[in-house]
Amino acid sequence: MAISELPNSRTEADGSAVLRVLSYNVRSMRDDEDALARVIRACAPDLVFVQEAPRFFRWRKHAARLAAKSELVVLSGGATAAGPMLLCSLRATVERTEDVLLPLTPGLHRRGLATAVVRFASARVGLVSCHLSLRKEERYAQAGMVLEQVAALGTPYALVAGDLNERPDGPAFRRLAKELQDGWEVSPWGGANTSTPADPHQRIDAIMATPGVEFLGCGVPTDLDPADLRAATDHLPVLAAVRVPAAN
Repeated sequence: MAISELPNSRTEADGSAVLRVLSYNVRSMRDDEDALARVIRACAPDLVFVQEAPRFFRWRKHAARLAAKSELVVLSGGATAAGPMLLCSLRATVERTEDVLLPLTPGLHRRGLATAVVRFASARVGLVSCHLSLRKEERYAQAGMVLEQVAALGTPYALVAGDLNERPDGPAFRRLAKELQDGWEVSPWGGANTSTPADPHQRIDAIMATPGVEFLGCGVPTDLDPADLRAATDHLPVLAAVRVPAAN
């Protein structure tokens, strides 16, 4: 479906905020950087939950360049979170950020979480960008750590998004969906499958939210340039529009 069918970002009369939220695995920006930025800009997000952000030589410079090309700013994460990153528009007021490293399993890639607390007008929301393990047992444990981090943020509402490396029937995905709303299940819009761009056959990326956040639509936009999607990275983006109530 067309991106224009999703509500635009706005602040409601009651102080609640309608936000566009994007989750995107960018494969360390090893592909076509300009195509990647075009995809992000076309989605017009307030928040981008990035996975596989650059982690090595001059990673901050690469992250800043992607943010600038996407007309956003870096909020948190990157190498200091072992890959997850958060970008935001200037509409956000930042309260705090924290990069969290998860326990390391010898022989496996280090995982982490990029987190933040932001406000949009009177709406206050916690954010967690994650990229779970390729190993089933570790992935399940990390899902629990994500939920612990959501609770630790201490915000009335929270958004969690990322590459879960698992389909919805998997135990880690189910563990998250038991406590959080799965945007695609609550308000499906566009396409479901996120991997791979050339042959989208599985849904392993998701945007989730705590109870009280209203999903107005969530899925893979279907009107983006297919050539850009194939050139940008090895995942398709997930875009959602949500309404976050005003904080009491």
